[in-house]
Amino acid sequence: MHGWFLVLTLLFVASPLAAAQDVRPAAAVVVMTGEAVVHSIPDRAWLTIAAESRASSPREAQRRNAEAMAPVIDKLRAAGIPPEAIRTVAYDLQQEWDFVNNRRVSRGYVARNAIEVRVDAVDRVGELLEIAVASGATSVSGIRFDVKDRAKLEREALRLAVADARAKAEAAAEGAGRTIERVVRVEEHGVQARPPEPFALARESAQAADVPPISAGQIELRAQVTLTAELK
Repeated sequence: MHGWFLVLTLLFVASPLAAAQDVRPAAAVVVMTGEAVVHSIPDRAWLTIAAESRASSPREAQRRNAEAMAPVIDKLRAAGIPPEAIRTVAYDLQQEWDFVNNRRVSRGYVARNAIEVRVDAVDRVGELLEIAVASGATSVSGIRFDVKDRAKLEREALRLAVADARAKAEAAAEGAGRTIERVVRVEEHGVQARPPEPFALARESAQAADVPPISAGQIELRAQVTLTAELK
C-alpha cells in the first residue's frame, strides 16, 4: 500500500505542471519567401566538336575517323588549348542499313567521335570554332557558357534572397504592430542557373563564310529561400 501511495502522489504533483505546459501560448511567427536574381557575364565556355566518317568496314570507318579528328585536336592544342581542357565525351561505331525490295542491305559503317573543349577566354570561341571546322570537324553540336567562380555567385544570390525574405517579414510584422524577435529558420530551395541560349553550327553553313562572332550574353542565377521569424 505504501508503494502505491507514493506513485499516486507523484502523479498528482506532476499533473498540474504538464497542464501548464499544454496551455502555454505558441509564439507568433511570420513565414516569408525571398527571391533574388544575380546576373554575370560568362568567362568560360565549353564547345562540343564532332567528326563523322563512313566506310564499308568497321575498321576502315574507325581509321578514317581517327584521321579526321587528329588534326582537329592538334590544331586546337597549337592554338593554346591545354591537353586537360580536351576530353572525349562520345564515341560510337554503327552499321547503317538500306531497304531494297523489302530486304535490309548494309551500306557500311559510320564512326562518330565527339570531344568537349573548355575555353577559358570566351572572346576566342569564334576563332576556335573556325579552327575546328577548317581542320576537319563535321559538326559543332553546341556551346555552353558558364562562370569560373559559380559558387561565389550562388552565395551572393542566397544572401540577397535571405535579405529579401527578412525585409518582407519585417514589413509584415510592422503591419501587425509587432517586430521581429529572431529568425527561427531559413530553408534554401536551391539556386537555379539560366545560361544563355546555346549556339549550334553545322559545317555546311561554315564553308561559305567565316564563323560569325559569338555573343556570350549573361548567365542568370536565381535563388529562393523561406524564412521563419518569431515576433514580439
